[in-house]
Amino acid sequence: MEQQNYSQLVLNTCLKAGKIMMESGSEVYRVEDTMKRIALNAGLNDIQTYVTATGLVVGFPSEHTSQVAQVTQQSINLEKVTAVNWGSRQFADGELSLPDFYEYLIEVDQATPDFSYLWKIISAGIVSSTLMIILNGTWFDFIPTFIIGMIGFSVHTFFGKKLKMSFLNDFMAALIIGILALLAVSNSFANDVNSLIIGSIMPLVPGLAITNAFRDIMAGHLLSGVARGTEALFIAGAIGGGIIVAFNFF
Repeated sequence: MEQQNYSQLVLNTCLKAGKIMMESGSEVYRVEDTMKRIALNAGLNDIQTYVTATGLVVGFPSEHTSQVAQVTQQSINLEKVTAVNWGSRQFADGELSLPDFYEYLIEVDQATPDFSYLWKIISAGIVSSTLMIILNGTWFDFIPTFIIGMIGFSVHTFFGKKLKMSFLNDFMAALIIGILALLAVSNSFANDVNSLIIGSIMPLVPGLAITNAFRDIMAGHLLSGVARGTEALFIAGAIGGGIIVAFNFF
């Protein structure tokens, strides 16, 4: 019974670590590697893992035990990924016991700070305007791109939280960006509508999803790589659709 309880704790710890990493934007191969290292350092050498973009399966054949965890929310919080990796190293070095490591993961999941909403909006404006300049835009369009980029990101976040429908928030944000860019140029607040749009949609571009898709495919995780790549294509299509609607109807 004691061995069974220990195996269950190892299983729960592996799943907790994997779920935190997947929900925070980590690659599949990194999640599997972390879970395997945790199990090996806990003394269970026959761990079997299966990770996709929407779920995790971990089992120990010798202990006749396995468990599934669903990955629901998706976000980008690399602070959590770093914290899980740090805790895994501490556990490997013997500085954390298994129960302490599990409690540490619970704390990481619940208490790891994220940037405030205001800082995210300001950062979106900075990314939009600076990349617009890098992509051969003019300084006259710097401030309009900064403002439109912030508004577009705000719309993206608002619809994402209120509607909870994937891709619709990307479409709405791109639509608003397209409309504001056209209005800014038509009222002589900016010169080049293309520069405004290209810069302002940059915070919406699924760069992390594309990067993780390629890295997962190269690591042999074809299912997760293709799934994430498809998600990135749908996001890009939604952004393009919003811009097309803005140009055709406004």
